[in-house]
Amino acid sequence: MALVEVDHLVKSYAGRSSRAPKRVVDDVSFRIERGQTLGVVGESGSGKSTVARLLLRLIEPDSGAIRLDGHDLRAASNHELRRLRRRMQIVFQDPYAALNPRMRVEEIVGEPLAIYREGAQSSGNNLREARRAQILETLATVGLDASALARYPHEFSGGQRQRINLARALILRPELVVLDEPVSALDVSVSAQIMHLLRELQRELHLTYLFITHSMPLVRYMADEILVMHRGRVVEQGGWRLICEHPQSEYTQALLAATPELPTSTQPVL
Repeated sequence: MALVEVDHLVKSYAGRSSRAPKRVVDDVSFRIERGQTLGVVGESGSGKSTVARLLLRLIEPDSGAIRLDGHDLRAASNHELRRLRRRMQIVFQDPYAALNPRMRVEEIVGEPLAIYREGAQSSGNNLREARRAQILETLATVGLDASALARYPHEFSGGQRQRINLARALILRPELVVLDEPVSALDVSVSAQIMHLLRELQRELHLTYLFITHSMPLVRYMADEILVMHRGRVVEQGGWRLICEHPQSEYTQALLAATPELPTSTQPVL
């Protein structure tokens, strides 16, 4: 069984004045196998980020089915959904806006532990020490050390802030991580470092990714399967080699033509 199953997902928003509602996600279906990456690619307004938020039930679909490890997310009660949500996390596009500027890194990364009462059986100093140890361990996995704990977000570069966002997403050891254009706000060299880190984390922690991007080179680097979206609809989907080397849709061909040529013999490395 795939970890993620999405069938015939639809989402509309009301149009202006008397205009009919606009479908921003129109009959989208896909699967994500455990430990693999589904890349969703398309230009701005294609509906790809809406799909990510629908999957996590941050917004509600009009219709369609969403299942995580066989659990129906749309039918889940609030209690069950809270339990399932610790198994899936999201990293947002803007590493600056995603962090509370008034919180120190230890508070930011440790916040999910407090929300889900991780280690609540301990008390006092034991609880604080256990949580700090878990925070330090998670920071280390993203390349940050103990010197980050007492600092605020404004003291870090964009790449470091995105590492903090990653640490916060990983602190609960999720199975699924949604990456919503995680490097689009970063310089090219920093983006490459974060992309390499994401691949390493996936191998080490056995993560499953939904990777949202407008960049064909990035989705080709990251994804096992690619889903191409245009105006809310899926225009093409399949393995990365099939999509990148033998695209059938004119829209996919245009996306590839607009990006630098990459080697085709193997899956490329940034």
